[in-house]
Amino acid sequence: MSGSISPLAPKTYADMPPLRGVRMATAAAGIKYKNRTDVLMMVFDRPATVAGVLTRSKCPSAPVDFCRANLPGGVARAVVVNSGNANAFTGRKGRESTKMTAEAAAKAIGCSEGEVFLASTGVIGEPLDATKFSGVLDSLAASGTEDFWFEAAKAIMTTDTYPKVATRTAALGGVTVTINGIAKGAGMIAPDMATMLSFVVTDADIPAAVLQSLLSAGVGPTFNSVTVDSDTSTSDTLMLFATGAAATDGQKPVTADDATLDGFRAALNDLLRDLALQVVRDGEGARKMVEITVEGAENDEAAKRIALSIANSPLVKTAVAGEDANWGRIVMAVGKSGEMADRDRLAIWFGDVRVAVDGERDPAYSEAAATAVMKREDIPVRVEIGLGKGRATVWTCDLTKEYVEINGDYRS
Repeated sequence: MSGSISPLAPKTYADMPPLRGVRMATAAAGIKYKNRTDVLMMVFDRPATVAGVLTRSKCPSAPVDFCRANLPGGVARAVVVNSGNANAFTGRKGRESTKMTAEAAAKAIGCSEGEVFLASTGVIGEPLDATKFSGVLDSLAASGTEDFWFEAAKAIMTTDTYPKVATRTAALGGVTVTINGIAKGAGMIAPDMATMLSFVVTDADIPAAVLQSLLSAGVGPTFNSVTVDSDTSTSDTLMLFATGAAATDGQKPVTADDATLDGFRAALNDLLRDLALQVVRDGEGARKMVEITVEGAENDEAAKRIALSIANSPLVKTAVAGEDANWGRIVMAVGKSGEMADRDRLAIWFGDVRVAVDGERDPAYSEAAATAVMKREDIPVRVEIGLGKGRATVWTCDLTKEYVEINGDYRS
């Protein structure tokens, strides 16, 4: 966590309501940082259903492997998250550490290890001393409260400059249900699910298989459409839990193709987008957020690959940092994307200012108008490919000297 809060941070934080069926507590176990909460425990006193999307990195962390093994069970009683150490690329010691943590959590609340989910974030390659926090889980299990979302978000921060929280309500089966979520992430952000961690809980009564289909679909235009630095973490974990408490209000059971899920699906996707954009707005060293929309590509997948080619270009991102309306770098990124594009049909807008059209600079191009857009905190870029109906939007931030400074001495 750097000393100053990102200028793109929310001006106010969501007022996070308690959510029935989940209790949380945090502790400072001294895993990396001194005098800072670094362990979060979530407890579901009654079994909750669970869904998850996990990193597709071929070098996943030990906790990711652990969650992947437990997800098919579909039941959660506890989640333990630590910051300061990713427990990734830690070999046998890493597996032993997850086992020790899961055993301690299961014992603390009286459940099986298959109902425990783990996540770790921080430095890769350092063994995680699980004894540091396995000893605190008993007290966390006992002391957890429902009204603790903001503190929970703080406990999982690493280089984040602010906690990330969001809440929504939806009508489902005749009753109002709540969805709360927290996330962490600032660097090593190009989620491919699935150093991005996010935990979302609802009091709705939804079976695990239905939850999983909702989450798998919802992640595409949200978490999988943001990038800070194009680097996919070993630890990306996004989990969705349903406590089922709304059943006591008379919420009717739901199935995957149930039309009554439409409102819940919309609220969930809105919450996921909210959290994902908070992650981008806390990109390490970021001063600007860029929304890149590509239209007219061969198909939606091609549009997304072109948009990510633009969003991940260091040349594009440094031009944004320098408030330089260098649209030639957008042309470059479109051309290298590997997707179909026709130079002579290409058009590019910065905000409402069209800077290029029909394969050349716009005849009415105004450097002053384009530069005025680049001076904003939020910069919309639109690219028309002119070949089909494919469309996608991705979000990124600028690349500043501070990003290099933060990552140049990350381990010191």
